[in-house]
Amino acid sequence: MRSSNPVMTGKVFEKAGQITTGSSEMTINGTINKIGLLLLLVIAAAAYTWNMVTGDNPANAGTLAIAGAIGGFIMALVIIFRPKSSPITAPIYAILEGLFLGAISAIVNARYPGIAFQAVLLTIGTLFTMLFLYRSGRIRATPRFRRGVMMATGAVFFAYMISWIMSLLGMPMGFMHSAGPLGILINLVIIVIAALNLIMDFDFIEKGARMAAPKYLEWYGAFGLMVTLIWLYIEFLRLLARFAGRD
Repeated sequence: MRSSNPVMTGKVFEKAGQITTGSSEMTINGTINKIGLLLLLVIAAAAYTWNMVTGDNPANAGTLAIAGAIGGFIMALVIIFRPKSSPITAPIYAILEGLFLGAISAIVNARYPGIAFQAVLLTIGTLFTMLFLYRSGRIRATPRFRRGVMMATGAVFFAYMISWIMSLLGMPMGFMHSAGPLGILINLVIIVIAALNLIMDFDFIEKGARMAAPKYLEWYGAFGLMVTLIWLYIEFLRLLARFAGRD
């Protein structure tokens, strides 16, 4: 059992082992509850930095956004390498990412009013669309599907890293960030790849529940889905900003 999402690998369940008694088992409903709680934490933290940006304290909001981005990345690594810590570290990750998302959303929304709300709607719409396609069996997480999405996700990560390194060297890859047709096409392809990762995440959570995995992995599964949703939201925000910038 594998997922293209680097967070959601089958090795997590192999290391965790199997539990066979009622309340100690991972369940789908339990994971959904954890996802809801993490979303609430993201929204609350995002609202805090959003209000700072739109109020009279944008400088401190920028500091919190940077701290949230760096801290969220570090916390994600901790969760990946120590899944048993996820009941504590996953909520911390959600708060840190919320601080980052709230600030950047407010900044982009100030330039293009309404764009953040549109990105949220598109993210929610994509989530439920992919859930419908998964539950109806129209898209199945077959081994070939997993390999394809895994390769595509790896290619996106590699492209991000090359772009970042080139920017540090003073040679930015402008076509990846432009509002031109190529930049928009690349953005759309990345959104499709992120959406396909949701299928892998659903499959991972469902199989984990079926295997009677330990209860703490509900937090880990919720964290993995949050990683994909945050990625998807940021890509939608970038895409909408590109379209708005062309007007």
